[in-house]
Amino acid sequence: MLLRDHPLMSCYRIPSWPPMWMLLKGPGPSRLTGEVGTLKGIRANDLSLTRRCFLYMQHEESSYLGCLLFNDIAFSRHITALLQCYFDHPIAEIGSLDLSHLLYN
Repeated sequence: MLLRDHPLMSCYRIPSWPPMWMLLKGPGPSRLTGEVGTLKGIRANDLSLTRRCFLYMQHEESSYLGCLLFNDIAFSRHITALLQCYFDHPIAEIGSLDLSHLLYN
């Protein structure tokens, strides 16, 4: 199962992937959608409690912020740890990661 299709990549049954991208800096559009750009960083405040993960992405000459929301805290921790290994990788490549090993009820 690909990250983009994983049933736990959602919050209240609303898919979290790909996040809506909000412009932080640069000449680009104020919002972007889709698997665009390159992952530049992540932030999750308290991994034991948080159900969200902030992603920093670079697209062309602009920097963007996106937020992944989860119902499942354990899955949120897994995704946050996984994403830390994918800085400077395309967002589309990350969406194609195989997460079959993380299928659980």
